[in-house]
Amino acid sequence: MTVLLAVLLLVNAVFNVVVWPRFWKRVTADPRARDEQGRRTAFYTVHAVLIGAALVLAAASAVAGVWALVA
Repeated sequence: MTVLLAVLLLVNAVFNVVVWPRFWKRVTADPRARDEQGRRTAFYTVHAVLIGAALVLAAASAVAGVWALVA
């Protein structure tokens, strides 16, 4: 059971690392990301925080998955 959970954590980490950076490119290209003066909007900031949190969780999942496989 531990191996299955470790593999699921690693799959989760890989999924997040593949998906979120691609989404980030779409967010930065979106016209709602910047106002008329070129400043970042709340749309940009909210997505930056959400994507950052998802990548931190992906890193934690990767570490936990590797730790569970090694232990």
